[in-house]
Amino acid sequence: MVDTSDEWITARTGIKERHIAGPGESSSTSAFRAAEDALAMAGCRAQDLDRIIVATITPDMLTPSTGCVLQEMLGASNAACFDISAGCTGFLYALSVGDSLIRSGACEKILVVGVETLSAITDYQDRTTCVLFGDGAGSVVLERSDGERGILSTHLYSDGSCGKLLYVPGGGSAMPASHASVDARAHYLKMDGNKVFKIAVKSLEDAALKALEHNGVTGDDIDLLVPHQANDRIIQAIAKRLNLPPEKVFVNIHKYGNTSSASVPIALDEANRQNRIKDNDLILLDAFGAGFTWGSALIRW
Repeated sequence: MVDTSDEWITARTGIKERHIAGPGESSSTSAFRAAEDALAMAGCRAQDLDRIIVATITPDMLTPSTGCVLQEMLGASNAACFDISAGCTGFLYALSVGDSLIRSGACEKILVVGVETLSAITDYQDRTTCVLFGDGAGSVVLERSDGERGILSTHLYSDGSCGKLLYVPGGGSAMPASHASVDARAHYLKMDGNKVFKIAVKSLEDAALKALEHNGVTGDDIDLLVPHQANDRIIQAIAKRLNLPPEKVFVNIHKYGNTSSASVPIALDEANRQNRIKDNDLILLDAFGAGFTWGSALIRW
């Protein structure tokens, strides 16, 4: 479709394949499958959920929220539902909100989903972006626990001054859909890749170090880093700055590309199913996305 090659894509991003939603599939249908798996693994019924928090920049529609659509699909009639839009950091933002709700005593069980159908907003005429993004969903169930295990801390950051380095200009109230906006291809992702890369590496490092400092640990104490899968070069740069060997860094970007909000939960689920995570392991989550947003979470498994 564009002037590129497998060698060029792999050398610059590490991506070998991606998954694209088919006819009749959307963010809610992907979220539903991930949510069912998470509920089954947690031994939790949908009716027991107090909240459903969906992180996405590609909702089924502007309103209602994908969280409400998912609620109906699951039959989670007792849950209050809403979406969070924080780019590729969306899952960590949703995780932080869920953690806070449980710590406050307001909730006992929360479903957190990261889901994207980025193929819907990818410009397949732009070779600088169309080779990067894929579709997918990942989900976790949060519940209260005793002892020292669980989410130890979350750390969130934003810088709106960099918003137009990675954004979709069309489709909102500032530029409603029109013939002119469609002709201008304004409803697709726009990105200044070089500038995003440089800021992402520094921001991811800062967020990771903040989590370590806050909890009084070092990179040597981390059992596994589960970073946002945006670019293999970014992941390796973060691992190097934290002095983490390859076996302590989970990478699956070669299989899925950049799935934005879905990236971290997909990677976390795969790491768990591959037995890369054991009881009492210290897991560091790290992400950076449009907004700009970035953040980290430290978890005692």
